[in-house]
Amino acid sequence: MYQDRMFRPGLLGRRSNNDLRVQKRIRLLQAGAMRASSKWRMWVHTNSRTDSVLEAARAIAQLFMSSIAWQQNLVDDVAGLRGLLAATKSIAVLGIKTEAQSYQPAFYVPKYLQAAGFQIIPVPVYYPEVTQILGQPVYRSLQEIPFRVDLVNIFRRPRDLEPHVDDILACGPKAVWMQSGIRHEPIAETLAKAGIKVVQDRCLMVDHRYLAS
Repeated sequence: MYQDRMFRPGLLGRRSNNDLRVQKRIRLLQAGAMRASSKWRMWVHTNSRTDSVLEAARAIAQLFMSSIAWQQNLVDDVAGLRGLLAATKSIAVLGIKTEAQSYQPAFYVPKYLQAAGFQIIPVPVYYPEVTQILGQPVYRSLQEIPFRVDLVNIFRRPRDLEPHVDDILACGPKAVWMQSGIRHEPIAETLAKAGIKVVQDRCLMVDHRYLAS
């Protein structure tokens, strides 16, 4: 009888009210699922873009902060110079002259600093026969100094500085002071980024006299 009903003319393909309600619910569920899926995809897309923007912003902020950090190691203000000198006890003098050149700043500046109470470590570039300057043993490179110096005072022309950069970095001083007329921005940046305080184009003797008075 069931088969007769199913295949009777005019009844083929007809559905009961219950069947229609079920199909309607299925369509509603499918539509809801599609809407939910669409909202999910939009949320993921939006948040992934947001995360990318946030990551980019964080990277830019870190780059900016690192830029600020190393630039703070470039010292040229009175407070910074005074603080640097107050923290300095030992000074390695790169390019120091000997007593035979006592009329040159590369000798009389470290001589003044020694008289002012600083420990002077001579690091001459020339004079291979010399073993002492200002009564102190001579070192042929900054790396040879058996202890960490507070400051490296440089008496070298700007064009002659580059060969000394690795030696300065290996020595690891707290600060580097380039004398009057000596300025090299790329090297100053390299040292500052290594955490070393850098002073350029200033006379250590003159500034000490001024700031100590």
